[in-house]
Amino acid sequence: MTGPARALMPDYLRLVALFGIVVVNVQFIAFSALGSFADPLAETLRDAITLWLVNGLALLKTYGLFSFMFGVGLGYLMRSAAQRGLPFGRLYRNRMIGLAILGIAHGCLFFPGDILVIYAVTGSILYLFRDWPVGRLVRVGVALLVLQALIAPPLLLAVPETPPDIVAMERAILTEGGFLDAVLFRSIGFAVIMPSFLVIQGISALGWFCLGLAAVKSGMIDNAAHPHWRRARRWCLGPGVGLSLAGAAIGQWGPPIPGVALTIAVAPITTLGYIGLIAALSRPPGPIMAQALTAGGSSLSIYLGQSIILSTIFAGYGLDLWGAVDRLSAVAIAVAVTAGLMGALMIWRSRFALGPFEWVLRNITYRRIRV
Repeated sequence: MTGPARALMPDYLRLVALFGIVVVNVQFIAFSALGSFADPLAETLRDAITLWLVNGLALLKTYGLFSFMFGVGLGYLMRSAAQRGLPFGRLYRNRMIGLAILGIAHGCLFFPGDILVIYAVTGSILYLFRDWPVGRLVRVGVALLVLQALIAPPLLLAVPETPPDIVAMERAILTEGGFLDAVLFRSIGFAVIMPSFLVIQGISALGWFCLGLAAVKSGMIDNAAHPHWRRARRWCLGPGVGLSLAGAAIGQWGPPIPGVALTIAVAPITTLGYIGLIAALSRPPGPIMAQALTAGGSSLSIYLGQSIILSTIFAGYGLDLWGAVDRLSAVAIAVAVTAGLMGALMIWRSRFALGPFEWVLRNITYRRIRV
């Protein structure tokens, strides 16, 4: 991804995904994360509309964008290792170990809904697919996304109702407890939810990994004007967004089961539409946007920074805003934090080649490998 022919589309995809994923995650950082998908979570009309928009426009879709970019990253790492004559197997093994270490720390200390551990586990499976041709990667990727759409709704809706004393404990710890109390509670939650998340989200992640790797192998990711992106924009964006908003509305104001099922089923279609739209917007940037895209390249640092800052803002050991603001305000805070992190990374990247957590991951990845 270096040199005069640098592809712009991955940079734009990362930038959009970073803002999209934080408006979803903040719903589980600023408020209780123990409710069932079938539970009514909104107490006011304003909260209900906010949740409708978040679930309809961002939930699962920005996760798909991030997962797609992981597959793209594998393709670029393969390309770089081949050009430099480096042992790709060792590089990739070290990278998955690094992601797992960072993910476990992230899940236990700040946000149990971590995706890095899922990426490390399913990414290890992706390694077995690295030499597959483009057509096979696409077929398997689509099949995995369809499988996830079939099994995720019954699994999510089958989650038993959380006992009231556990809900009360969550509130007490996150509003009155110290940092170590919160870490213990988050660590238990992380250990409990991770096995089911590996099944529910891991299948989807692996599907998007395959499609991202196929995009690199086919050269599509380097060509924002490729006709497939235009087709995705034309055939997926409108129907995907419309059906996703309809599913979120049904889940919010009607029977939850069909609403959740529809939202999950159309998420990949909406994500493809988003990718097509972002491809159309991936044009040479001006000076400010160029700096923002460079900062967005430090997506690991921004993703982890979002959780570190937001969990501190909302927890009792920080600004004690957990459950004290409405959902629209929480979204505004999350977007502002992300924008602030982008600004900080602009300054950081003007002095250093890598973001702070990218530097950590790179040192783990290239450990004992002569570059």
